[in-house]
Amino acid sequence: MTSPAYPPSWYAATANSPPPQPAHAGDETVDICVVGAGYTGLSAALHLAERGYSVTVLEAERIGWGASGRNGGQLGTGHRKDQRSLEKMLGVEWARRLWDLGLESNALVRELIATHNIECDLKPGLLHAAWKRGDAAWLKEDVEYLATNYGYDKSRYVPRDEMREMVASDRYWGGVLDDGGAHLHPLNYALGLARACIAKGVRIYEGTRALDISRTGVKTAQGMVSASHVVLACNAHLDRLEPRIAGAIMPINNFIVATEPLGARARQLIRDNVCVQDTKFVIDYYRLSPDGRLLFGGGESYSPNLPKDIAGFVRKPMLRVFPQLEDVRIDYAWGGTLAITMKRIPHFGRLAPNILYAHGYSGQGINIATLAGKLIAEAVAGQAERFDCLAKIPTPDFPGGTWLRYPGLVAGMLFYAMKDRLP
Repeated sequence: MTSPAYPPSWYAATANSPPPQPAHAGDETVDICVVGAGYTGLSAALHLAERGYSVTVLEAERIGWGASGRNGGQLGTGHRKDQRSLEKMLGVEWARRLWDLGLESNALVRELIATHNIECDLKPGLLHAAWKRGDAAWLKEDVEYLATNYGYDKSRYVPRDEMREMVASDRYWGGVLDDGGAHLHPLNYALGLARACIAKGVRIYEGTRALDISRTGVKTAQGMVSASHVVLACNAHLDRLEPRIAGAIMPINNFIVATEPLGARARQLIRDNVCVQDTKFVIDYYRLSPDGRLLFGGGESYSPNLPKDIAGFVRKPMLRVFPQLEDVRIDYAWGGTLAITMKRIPHFGRLAPNILYAHGYSGQGINIATLAGKLIAEAVAGQAERFDCLAKIPTPDFPGGTWLRYPGLVAGMLFYAMKDRLP
């Protein structure tokens, strides 16, 4: 069976020769069956294989097909929720444990890249840009809070005048430069994890959809993968496979464009080649590619159908930030689906003692999903304390459950999107 082609994107066009993997072709027995070959599943498979387990990964499409191969490529520090919010939600001690795990998640990505020689254009620096005047004050307070209460010294406040020097836009009131953040080629990172898995003896089957899961394994159209443990790592592409946890996440679509190569204009836009994300509810996020393109992400949609003209859809927010790019050609435009949770905290847990899952990274997937795989491997091996630190966080379902959640989401998202437009 021929592996399906990746959806067109700048990432797919510059992928490091993705190795096609065969489809599943019959019954087999392994220690662990992982469903999904994104960051969560690949990290889990790799860490499990390093512990000596036999592992099979089932992927309905291609390695890194979902958000792992289409996202903005921004490697953050910590979680989607800021520490002050986590402290109010969970208490100081629990929030501190999450902070430590967040720092570890970032370090883990870097460690895997270095250990397995993953060529994914890792570059340092993440700049948080204040969209409103009040956001600048909040960001400055956050830098001071993290330095005082968590000893974090890798970020600094950037006043408005310096922001204009760092980013060629008049839109921002200030910002925070996080030297602990970074950016990378997300699909090549996923492909690098897959190569590391294969080198450790993991079997990866592409074009193989999981049809049913149970305590004894996973059924596919080609046969049964019998396993002592099953890992669900589907994120936004869980679909109808497991309705017991589908209501806790909401799939939403994000969109990115890649301009034509900009030559000298590229570093005029972003002086220090850091990645940038703003403070809007529906955020803009962007960075430069190694060949001098602007990769700009902006806008969301909440229906199963993507806009017919993605380039035109994203061009509007891009020109709000960089009106000087009116004459620039868009060479690539693509969309992808990620999963959010109500509280923007990932959803970890067990459906049975031997069926584990992690999803709902809410836009912080590169580092947290990679960490999730490591924590799943620990839990399978009987060391579940760190996995449970996340699994015990209350994660409510979206109102309306799996089928009726979209109307409420759309209304809420439109409300917050409207607030983004207010001064």
